[in-house]
Amino acid sequence: MKLTRSGKIALTILVVIIAAAAIGVIIYFVVYGKTPFYYHISFKLNNVEYDSEFGKPYSQEYIDLNERIVSLMNKTFQASKLRRQYIQSHVVKVRQDNGKTIVDVVLKFKSCYSNNAAVFRDRARNILLQKLTGDTGSFCIDSSSFKLSDIDMDPAENLLNMCCGRRTKRSPGNKIAGGLDSVEGEWPWQVSLQQNNIHRCGATLINNNWLVTAAHCFVNAKNPQEWSATFGLLLSDPKLKRSVKNIIIHEKYRYPAHDHDIALVNLSKPVLYTSTIRKVCLPEASYNFPPNSDVIVTGWGSIKTDGSDILTPIQAIELHQYSAHTWKEGKHIFCKKGNIERGDSGGPLVSSDSRGIWFLVGIVSWGDECALPNKPGVYTRVTSYRNWIKSKTGI
Repeated sequence: MKLTRSGKIALTILVVIIAAAAIGVIIYFVVYGKTPFYYHISFKLNNVEYDSEFGKPYSQEYIDLNERIVSLMNKTFQASKLRRQYIQSHVVKVRQDNGKTIVDVVLKFKSCYSNNAAVFRDRARNILLQKLTGDTGSFCIDSSSFKLSDIDMDPAENLLNMCCGRRTKRSPGNKIAGGLDSVEGEWPWQVSLQQNNIHRCGATLINNNWLVTAAHCFVNAKNPQEWSATFGLLLSDPKLKRSVKNIIIHEKYRYPAHDHDIALVNLSKPVLYTSTIRKVCLPEASYNFPPNSDVIVTGWGSIKTDGSDILTPIQAIELHQYSAHTWKEGKHIFCKKGNIERGDSGGPLVSSDSRGIWFLVGIVSWGDECALPNKPGVYTRVTSYRNWIKSKTGI
């Protein structure tokens, strides 16, 4: 059958469309690949005595050990045929065996459309075994203890992002009450507590299952079924939402007094950490933050006293010169150059150490009216309630 001129044009267009689609598919798989490969490995370090500090992901002992293990993994795979597909590794747990140290590590690799999962896994295992039985630098590794297994993407990413107090993004400047906006991942522990889907208070993620906030957020509203928690930069477009299983208010809190203004929120389902949803570090009860430290308060607070102009995305302001103050049996922090916005209640007051690790210093409690200059903000001091938090959550 002979095609007409219009038929030839239509056929040509069809061929071009099919070819473009095919090229697009090929480019997609070449550039993006398939779901990455994740592996969980573990092995014993015969020459590293177990230290209880290894159990604290913000301790210098844990950080040093993690850096040494990651360096070993980097050198191993960067010198192998998998160097172009190796992405990262991270020590997710350190445990002991008869006084010796066992490390659990998660590995992440790029996956291309041509990869066979079983073949790739065997290749990675063989490369590691060859290294672990040879020169591992300062480590004496028991190669017979080596184990490798597959792990799914979501739990793997949860483990890769489980370190507390680490940010993935940062924007400059002092913020809030008309200041600059934050960016996604800058304050990954910030949570919105919502009553019947309306933002009421801020909160802070302290592990997969628990939030810490202010007790006064739940005055006349203690029913967990009324509450939910959202995660992410924008209130209007949250990355994740969870219902609330239980609310624990400090036993000594009595409204309208400000003492013991702290509460815990148990989520109905665990949150899996990502690059933009992470937990903050909790300080030890004995830790003393240096006087006149710089601290940051974050939230979606309102500038107006009627709360009619909730700001999004997350806002943040740098505060100065805070001090601890004994108030009956409780402790409070006063920020001399700062204020509290309506809707910020329960949110985090954080400070970073010299390593850039962020700790929860305080919980937004109260202030004199809203966003007025020279009116100090008052915060529940977390170290004073650290043992209480542990008694309720095990954290």
